[in-house]
Amino acid sequence: MEDNNLNQPQGENRPSGNSNNNKKPKRNLSWIYLLVMTALVFFFLTGNRSTPGSTDKDLSYTKLQSYIENNVIERLIVYDDNHVVAFVRPESQKLVFGELADQKENDPTISTKIPSVTEFSQYMTEQNTVRREAGKSPIDLTFEKSRDYWTLILWQVLPFVVFILFFIWMSRGMRSGGMGGIFGVGKVKAEVIDKDQKDKVTFKDVAGLEGAKTEIQEIVEFLKNPKRYTDLGGKIPKGALLVGPPGTGKTLLAKAVAGEANVPFFSMSGSDFVEMFVGVGASRVRDLFRQAKEKAPSIIFIDEIDAVGRARGKNILSGGNDERESTLNQLLTEMDGFGSNSGVIILAATNRADVLDSALLRAGRFDRQIHVELPDLQERKEIFMVHLRPIKTDNTIDINFLAKQTPGFSGADIANVCNEAALIAARNSRSAVGKQDFMDAVDRIIGGLERKTKIMTDDEKRSIAFHEAGHATVSWMLRWGNPLVKVTIVPRGMALGAAWYLPEERQLTNREHIEDDLCSLLGGRAAEQLFLQQTSTGALNDLERATKQAYAMVAYYGMSEKLPDLSYYDSQGRYEYGFQKPYSEKTAEMIDKESARIIAEQMKRAKQVLLDNQEGHHRIAELLIEKEVITTEDVEKILGPRPWKSRGDEIIESNSQNSGDSTPDSPAAVAEDSTPIA
Repeated sequence: MEDNNLNQPQGENRPSGNSNNNKKPKRNLSWIYLLVMTALVFFFLTGNRSTPGSTDKDLSYTKLQSYIENNVIERLIVYDDNHVVAFVRPESQKLVFGELADQKENDPTISTKIPSVTEFSQYMTEQNTVRREAGKSPIDLTFEKSRDYWTLILWQVLPFVVFILFFIWMSRGMRSGGMGGIFGVGKVKAEVIDKDQKDKVTFKDVAGLEGAKTEIQEIVEFLKNPKRYTDLGGKIPKGALLVGPPGTGKTLLAKAVAGEANVPFFSMSGSDFVEMFVGVGASRVRDLFRQAKEKAPSIIFIDEIDAVGRARGKNILSGGNDERESTLNQLLTEMDGFGSNSGVIILAATNRADVLDSALLRAGRFDRQIHVELPDLQERKEIFMVHLRPIKTDNTIDINFLAKQTPGFSGADIANVCNEAALIAARNSRSAVGKQDFMDAVDRIIGGLERKTKIMTDDEKRSIAFHEAGHATVSWMLRWGNPLVKVTIVPRGMALGAAWYLPEERQLTNREHIEDDLCSLLGGRAAEQLFLQQTSTGALNDLERATKQAYAMVAYYGMSEKLPDLSYYDSQGRYEYGFQKPYSEKTAEMIDKESARIIAEQMKRAKQVLLDNQEGHHRIAELLIEKEVITTEDVEKILGPRPWKSRGDEIIESNSQNSGDSTPDSPAAVAEDSTPIA
């Protein structure tokens, strides 16, 4: 579940299920199984022997020879392992066994080891010849193979033992795992948080998300006092869908609803419903709702519901009996209210609401869609306050500064920043986590770990410096360019250089904003072509992002001169599995031409900005080669103050004043350029 690590780390949620502490402990019958198997092995070894009778007495080889010569032995069995079993004549049993002769059963035997089978065979041939000459019957001599009982156990007994153990595991082990035995694959495996469980999550543990908490508060109030609403004829919404980017806290918010309402909470992932067995998903849906009804009022939470709730009929390769569709149909039936679902509320979370089936989103099933957006400045400050509680910090930490430096970060990203900062401080043997540790953590999360040991030639270093200086110069001179924070040519991750900016948090983006952004992205390639007369693979990431933005302007935003006010954006996912586009081939060709025209115009514009500020660009590049890292103040000394100030510039200036430093020494929130290795 992707949203669990937002805000405050929580204690483990130990599922309580339907267990009752007053139930008697189950008896352990393993010793009975062991006893039965031991008896089977014993009877096999002792009761299934090819040699009649049993060995009653051991004696020496010399004694056996004397018995043979004195006509005491009736017959002999010789085994290939030099072991001999001799059968005593009935009239001679008193001589051999003494008083125990009367207690012996039929065919009492004696045994011994012989020097070798060949020598004993020659000896018995001589003895039988002497007996024939004396008019006596020869002693019967039989040769047999010895019995290897370990081999017998391995090939005849062990398979039965393995089968018995497998049956015990299937019937008892799977039941202990909550599947109800071998026939319990259709039972639900939901994590259950009882209302009496300690360390429950409440709204106090959820920083930010004020809008989402306000929307969902009514559900909490209904679960606490349903009579207040039913007396007026109102009905509780059956379901609420939490929609938002990954890491924004959807799962944590759902758990907080259960904690605030003090009701049982059944949590499952959408992928847990569907398995390889046909009908398992639908069976688990029925079992989940049955358990929730038994503990009503309660909450059912389905995380990543798009795994089971995708629109039906989109995948033309799957048949009508697709297991996922059967599970979805059962879910729709349970939510439709054919049964008595009073007191059961369904919460679900997804970051792909556009691919969900329309029947799932209609009123009466998921009555409300609650949007959980990325946190704004104030919400990021609250999230930092939560995650900084367990961290030992020094007096250089400014939460306002950290919140301003992380635009676009989700709660999970902020938690990662705090943890990474603590690790960096510990790695450097510091007694507390400081401001620079957090800045290094932001740098590492955005761009990767610095690779100062990576060897580059002077020509490569110069090419990267001119490339990054091109980005810095163009973005500095454009009105809607993002404020520059830091430029570096130190390799990070897969990037050989990067420029960090502090993008303005806008709710609406105009065409001028996108065009200036495109021009800034192309500044690196333009600088290479103008001043180095070369094109390298270092601009791959820039060109990829610029091309996507240009196509979005034409095909999605309707910002093209030849295709104005047209959008082919598919917000419902209807063309996800289609074989044709929602426009003709002629229109597709026009989109390609318009996108190429926009890129060409912005490339020409970037080159003109660089030519107008050629001297400043070269000075920035040389300073990069010398220092490897430069900041806003370095660029301002060379190019002068920016012609236009944006809110991002004011933030950077206030950060510098609040921190008391002459330079902001702060990595920005977004790495605008990453130069990949060819």
